[in-house]
Amino acid sequence: MSDTFNAMMIVEGEGKPRAEFRSLSLAELPDYDVLVEVAYSTLNYKDGLAVSGKGRIARRLPMVAGIDLAGTVVESRVPEWKSGDKVVANGFGMSETEWGGYARYARLKSEWLVPLPDAFSLEDAMAIGTAGYTAALCVDALEDWKTIVSRKGDIVVTGAAGGVGSVAVSLLANKGYTVVASTGRPETHDYLRSLGASGFIDRAELSAKGGPLQKERWLGGVDTVGSVTLVNVLAQTIYGGAVTACGLAGGMDLPGSVAPHILRGVALLGVDSVMAPREKRVRAWNTLSEHLDRSVLRSIARTEPMSALPKLAEEIVAGRIQGRVVVDVAR
Repeated sequence: MSDTFNAMMIVEGEGKPRAEFRSLSLAELPDYDVLVEVAYSTLNYKDGLAVSGKGRIARRLPMVAGIDLAGTVVESRVPEWKSGDKVVANGFGMSETEWGGYARYARLKSEWLVPLPDAFSLEDAMAIGTAGYTAALCVDALEDWKTIVSRKGDIVVTGAAGGVGSVAVSLLANKGYTVVASTGRPETHDYLRSLGASGFIDRAELSAKGGPLQKERWLGGVDTVGSVTLVNVLAQTIYGGAVTACGLAGGMDLPGSVAPHILRGVALLGVDSVMAPREKRVRAWNTLSEHLDRSVLRSIARTEPMSALPKLAEEIVAGRIQGRVVVDVAR
């Protein structure tokens, strides 16, 4: 085990954060319970903002970027984890207030770790990443609401060609639901159809201002966009239906009405992936293990070296990334 290793760091530069590669030592890592040799991380929109400098993600500097990691336990001061255990970590402030996954080694709090399901390799886990894990949280929350389980109808997934949307489409389709994918890119239809989408709706139709109550269309929904798109999905959801909200690419505002909630009993279910408790995390990874075909991972993900992060970060912020990017931290 080398005492020094490469890391993608967010540092202060001319009054604003900037990314650069730096050499770190094991002694510089936080003094937490479990030392993990990181094999892979991944690239999320938030990672793109941090590395490109287009968003202030890190709340303290310097910061190792990367909100996900998958690797092998090297040392542990707690009995729950032992050397050789394969683990996954998502969220818990990594790359914001805690050092993240864009480094060969990471020291982590034991409660942040989830055992890697036997169905997945470390590379598979990061093809899933926070995006896929969030999608599983959304599907679990929808099924807990029971409406989609007890009734027939279409479930809409917004931002369907993105990381969360892609996995949500696949999970829902594999569970037997009829999925309508919302996207503004017709060239992604074949890709989404291969994941199980049964139909499509142009994102422009959902992003245009509509009435507080619209024609009932959706049994439920997974929304990754927010703002007007979420308002329209809620306004089009059937009586007693539910929509999970997990993203805000379209904005943090919610310029809508309480009408769907008090006149149709529509539920808006917020889904948080960052601080979700252990039991929800384990359940989500089990959902992925049982209902996500590994062949799908090969169609939605590609693996790139960590050295390519600056270019990839610009691409994901510009909306030019389809599916998932796995980051090989050793390259």
